[in-house]
Amino acid sequence: MTSQVVVRPDVRLENAPMSPVSCDTCGARVEARKSSWEQTSIQWHAADTERCLERRAAMPPRIAGTPFGGCASLRTALSRAVDRGELPVLTEADAD
Repeated sequence: MTSQVVVRPDVRLENAPMSPVSCDTCGARVEARKSSWEQTSIQWHAADTERCLERRAAMPPRIAGTPFGGCASLRTALSRAVDRGELPVLTEADAD
């Protein structure tokens, strides 16, 4: 008897796309998605990576690929976007 593997397509971004969020401090704009209250996905754009003051301070340009722990100013902007309803926090039903 042969078992058949079923591959489920990943449609999370189709069902709940990322939303733009701008930092109130430096103006850097990212695409963000809150998969839960605890989990946030962030997509940085090259120009905005350079614009972020905290990111620049933590990672000089000569050290590309160095892990970045996060920007407190952007974290505040993300929280405000959630509070204003601009960045929805997904439920399990949203992610399916």
